[in-house]
Amino acid sequence: MKKFPFLPESSALTLLRIIPGLLLAAHGCIRLYAGTVNGFGEFLNSKGFIIGSAIAWGVTFFEIVGGILMAAGYFTRLIAPVFIFQLVMGIILVHAANGWFVVGYQSGGVEYSVLLITVLIVISARDSR
Repeated sequence: MKKFPFLPESSALTLLRIIPGLLLAAHGCIRLYAGTVNGFGEFLNSKGFIIGSAIAWGVTFFEIVGGILMAAGYFTRLIAPVFIFQLVMGIILVHAANGWFVVGYQSGGVEYSVLLITVLIVISARDSR
């Protein structure tokens, strides 16, 4: 059977690691750039977290550094589970109440997070670093 016309499987799996890493890093970067880290911390405090601001800064830092390291192929098996935990917490705290779909029928649902979690599981299973 002929492979995909221009991308071998190993390159496709590498791309599957790089793009989510960069997306997650961008998520932290935009929060930093837009100045919404403290607002994120206040949201966490409103959900019962005692040190919401510290958690928000930690999550933002981890998204940027962890996303870049994952995209570069470093510490993937350590970083991916932390991102999975973060995404599960996002589902619990925000997205589950909004339903399944991100846009269209509903808004802000869980589908994107579930997709990222699935990709992170594949990345963890494949990458030996």
